[in-house]
Amino acid sequence: QVQLVESGGGLVQAGGSLRLSCAASGSIRNIGTMAWYRQAPGKQRDMVATIDVASTTNYADSVKGRCTISRDNGKNTVYLEMNNLKPEDTAVYYCFAAIRTGGTLIYGHYWGQGTQVTVSS
Repeated sequence: QVQLVESGGGLVQAGGSLRLSCAASGSIRNIGTMAWYRQAPGKQRDMVATIDVASTTNYADSVKGRCTISRDNGKNTVYLEMNNLKPEDTAVYYCFAAIRTGGTLIYGHYWGQGTQVTVSS
């Protein structure tokens, strides 16, 4: 079994900052791409940022220049640093990871439970 546990969400004023963390645990052989997605009420889940095993990153246009995704492979953890937050960043943020577990050759897709980020104006 693999679990992704997020932390770091909360309520912040516009212009503020938050750092989200997501730690993977369980029977992990390898972790491939890790990512953050978000879902606002009544909207679809959208990609925020991705980071591959070479630490190549990709960002949604809406967060470029304001967010930084990083990973610590030794801790099986991915981070999302968010600065200059705006009310439109309000959403539930979900961690994603492609993980190869013990005894398998394929990478399964795993999601965290989500953490709420609320930005007040």
